[in-house]
Amino acid sequence: MERAADKTILVVDDEPNVRQYLKTVLQDAGFKVVTAGDGVEALEIIKEKVPDFISLDLIMPKKSGHKLLHELRRNKLWSRIPVLIVTAHAQDELGKADLQDLLDSRVMSGPGTYLEKPVKPLTYVRSIQRALGIEEAEETADRINLKEELRNSLRSASPEALRKALEALKETEN
Repeated sequence: MERAADKTILVVDDEPNVRQYLKTVLQDAGFKVVTAGDGVEALEIIKEKVPDFISLDLIMPKKSGHKLLHELRRNKLWSRIPVLIVTAHAQDELGKADLQDLLDSRVMSGPGTYLEKPVKPLTYVRSIQRALGIEEAEETADRINLKEELRNSLRSASPEALRKALEALKETEN
């Protein structure tokens, strides 16, 4: 059985906060992660070292996910890299036609070929695990769900609640 720790995922997204979020979620699941801010940067990374999987935004400056994916599929080595499109534009004028073109031209096919933003962390990780043949461990799901719940709680927590939580965490380290 394949292991997440042995796999490198390339996350390509032009929004730094989304890129960092997806990277963190994948690292929490045990993957090695590299990132790129657009298709041009992604191509340079792929030329350097071919990743095991690509998480690809559809609409980006310089080179869109649509164009990058067509380019990958024309290369014998790169065409084997599994790709998951992660987009906020599957249903709007910006991305609907590009996504439909990828599906119609069979550049992408089958279930789990794209997710719409905002993605649920566990759904995102599970999609990648399935594509790579990695066991979906319950421990990984628990860790991802707990960290997501913590992230959500941190956004609205008072300074006093944050202090107490930090103190409790420090106590468990000792």
